[in-house]
Amino acid sequence: MHSRTPSGAEPGPTREELDSGLTAELASVVSGARRRAVRDGDRQIDTAHLLHSLLEADPEVRAVFESGAQTVRILGYLVQRSIGYGLQWQGTVEDSGAVPVVTPVRETGWSPAATTAMEVALERAERRGEPRPLGMDLLAGLVADKECRAVEVLARARVDVPALLSRIEVGCRQSAQ
Repeated sequence: MHSRTPSGAEPGPTREELDSGLTAELASVVSGARRRAVRDGDRQIDTAHLLHSLLEADPEVRAVFESGAQTVRILGYLVQRSIGYGLQWQGTVEDSGAVPVVTPVRETGWSPAATTAMEVALERAERRGEPRPLGMDLLAGLVADKECRAVEVLARARVDVPALLSRIEVGCRQSAQ
């Protein structure tokens, strides 16, 4: 997948702008994604970084996948991104077309697709009357963008994304109760 955002595009909202409305658990996921992005030499947190951290940190997110073997396969692709698979992403801005392209770099932040996923998570929590999103809300935000890196990883791991989205909805309803 090639980025449609020109090199040097603005990375999106800052850390404080997106981190402020998160639970401690989701803030930990974001922190892990940020560390992963820095370690991988990426300018931004992208949807694959968020997916990786979610799978490692949130047992409810892991449980929504078909099996432990499927989760391991997904994690395998995510681990490989820094040693082969995913190298085409290194140093590029993830843009699935979900938000408009903007101009010069401010600071290391979030890719446009990751920003959109987090906004979807926040909106989902708000619709349920919750002040903060769950990991499942973020996962729903990630899989809602069929062109993002996280969905590309899921597709390579042979995850049925529409079926996953259905399981996410069931899981969110159960968590809300």
